[in-house]
Amino acid sequence: MINTANGTIPTSSSSANAQSPGLKTYFKTPEGRYKLHYEKTHPSSLLHYAHGKTVTQVTLAHLKEKPAPSTPTASSASYSASSGVRSAAARWLGTGNGSRTLGFAGGNGGSKSISSTSRIGSLGTLSSSNSMTNMNFDGKGTYLIFNVGDAIFISDLNSQDKDPIKSISFSNSNPICHAFDQEAKDGHDLLIGLNSGDVYSVSLRQQLQDVGKKLVGAQHYNKDGSINNSRCTSIAWVPGGDGAFVVAHADGNMYVYEKNKEGAADSSFPVIKDQTQFSVAHARYSKSNPIARWHVCQGSVNSIAFSHDGAFLATVGRDGYLRVFDYSKEQLICGGKSYYGALLCCAWSMDGKYILTGGEDDLVQVWSMEDRKVVAWGEGHNSWVSGVAFDSYWSSPNSDGTGETVMYRFGSVGQDTQLLLWDLEMDEIVVPLRRCPPGGSPTYSTGSQSSQWDNVSPLGTLQPAPSIRDVPKVSTLVAHRVHTEPLSGLIFTQESVLTVCREGHIKIWMRPGIAESNSSNSETVLSNSFKEKPLVSSKIGSSTSSYKQ
Repeated sequence: MINTANGTIPTSSSSANAQSPGLKTYFKTPEGRYKLHYEKTHPSSLLHYAHGKTVTQVTLAHLKEKPAPSTPTASSASYSASSGVRSAAARWLGTGNGSRTLGFAGGNGGSKSISSTSRIGSLGTLSSSNSMTNMNFDGKGTYLIFNVGDAIFISDLNSQDKDPIKSISFSNSNPICHAFDQEAKDGHDLLIGLNSGDVYSVSLRQQLQDVGKKLVGAQHYNKDGSINNSRCTSIAWVPGGDGAFVVAHADGNMYVYEKNKEGAADSSFPVIKDQTQFSVAHARYSKSNPIARWHVCQGSVNSIAFSHDGAFLATVGRDGYLRVFDYSKEQLICGGKSYYGALLCCAWSMDGKYILTGGEDDLVQVWSMEDRKVVAWGEGHNSWVSGVAFDSYWSSPNSDGTGETVMYRFGSVGQDTQLLLWDLEMDEIVVPLRRCPPGGSPTYSTGSQSSQWDNVSPLGTLQPAPSIRDVPKVSTLVAHRVHTEPLSGLIFTQESVLTVCREGHIKIWMRPGIAESNSSNSETVLSNSFKEKPLVSSKIGSSTSSYKQ
């Protein structure tokens, strides 16, 4: 039975900070207070668990203005010319993407608004008294896409309404993972991976315009698990890949697809000879989809993440290893093992210099691409670390003005229900030079690790876990219990930090000063937040389907 106590914040502004007993509605950082502004959740009456429970994952999606009809694309014409805009759009204009001012109660981008009483509880039908059509509605705005049970829910980030504006049900399997491509050149920008191994690509805007509760206009890949019938664990668009995407599975394989290919040709791959070794096999025919299979490890690939420029792909798995690949060369660059158990999550810094990992050893590790090894670790969680992310919108107070990052802020969440924030200053961190000899004292230095530590490990080397004594420790800046249920991920935006628990409740914590700013300034900030810095952490949540008991 789902505990919804931490997901029932009323929508009125006077009670927007209602909170579960024992949980504070703010946490302090050196720059000020982060305040709980509102929550997002799901109507529990709509949930079904016929296929078992899965961990909620959340994707942040920013829909740009709809392209002018004078330049339609082949893939978008199928829905833009169908019936214009369905009458369901009307219900979003009042409580969601559409009001004139934001104040985190209005929404994104429409020119009309209607009474908030027209919001539909069933999410499937529209009140006849409000069945108006706004032909100018284009779905422009910012949305949260999250999975619970056998459904995908879509919420308007800019509305304080806790309920989603759209639900999509899957009859045969549970959705596990999803990804949004903000730079998609045609209609299909949303990927959804299922427990059955099936994968869909759809247009988010088309889903919002449709009144039904099923996917519309979907492209179906790996139908009925014809290529791989193990669970999809993580999914990602290839940055700058012109529609290419990668799907990771629970059997240790990843598949590369091209969304515009039908995949009619034979897509079988040769038998994997050694399950313990990395290998890549390409499709035998040019029309095949997927176009390649990467066998990464024995056991599940739990999460994957591309560097911002798309050059490198990081994976973490059930075997406890982080692996970093040169994506275009299909080559293993480096990697290493956790101290204990599986790794569950990973994330890149915006500059591509560092990778965060977290997992069953309750630790957060910082990997350096320059040194190809762990350069720092953080201890503070009391259970598995299920989500990590760099805060690419945070500016270091001691920035030297040269454009070089001298300090990184990152966050982690765990099954201990805590959000932890950390500051990492690489130039001042104390670095052990070498192992302490018996009866002797260790030698320390500060500065660049690459000039002080052992030589960089050879290309393609997977390293064992280093001794904790040999790796600098990072202290927590903030430790705050944010939910009553175990957490599954976090997202940083320019205005807020989003946390999500495994049961599908999302909290939006406003940054210091943002909540007090006037609504017109907030609207400007929100609309610009996706333009000033590309999103590197647009997806959150552990893709593993089992909880720690």
